[in-house]
Amino acid sequence: LLIVEDDDELAELLLEYLGMHGFELTRAASGDVGIEKILEMQPDLVILDLMLPGANGLDVCRRVRDEYRGAILMLTASQSEADHVAGLELGADDFVTKPIEPRVLLARIRAQLRRLGGRDKHRPDENGVLEVGPLRIDTATRDVTVEGQAIPLTTMEFDVLAMLATHAGSVVKRDDLYTTVMGIEYDGFDRGLDVHVSRIRRKLERAGFDPSRLKSVRGVGYLLAVR
Repeated sequence: LLIVEDDDELAELLLEYLGMHGFELTRAASGDVGIEKILEMQPDLVILDLMLPGANGLDVCRRVRDEYRGAILMLTASQSEADHVAGLELGADDFVTKPIEPRVLLARIRAQLRRLGGRDKHRPDENGVLEVGPLRIDTATRDVTVEGQAIPLTTMEFDVLAMLATHAGSVVKRDDLYTTVMGIEYDGFDRGLDVHVSRIRRKLERAGFDPSRLKSVRGVGYLLAVR
């Protein structure tokens, strides 16, 4: 996600809150920089303030919409229906009015991502293959490769990685991994899953996969980043 917001305090709040929910985040502090980053990064979704230094939110929508296929969620303190209509006509997909309720914003973000094609969950193709960047997981043969290089995984490591890849871009809760993959309830103390994830990370790194994309989200679970 890209946050285009000039208010440092609000931007930090959004970065912290959305980061806790597993999103990869970048910030731009002006409309002009926002335009550059949108066109360069092509993020899944842009959180765009209406009032910005340089190009305002409406200008940003106008200048990127033809070349940007993701969602634009506009933030505004304005209650003006005319402003909202103008934003929608220029390409915004939704509005959230300030002061922002973080849970409402999160729900709107997830709704837009689902609308764009279910980015919250990845499904194997007709051949049973999951792909996350250069990582390829064949759920039928249980083979894992990074750009063609085979990665030897144990049965448990494969099952953990396959579940994370199925939900790539979203945090998978520790409790769910224990229940679904390891077949036990998490007791709050066991560190077996941490060991499996650490071993997976090292094996992927040796094959050239960026290990920072397999993230531990403190107190929540794990995330395999889409990009």
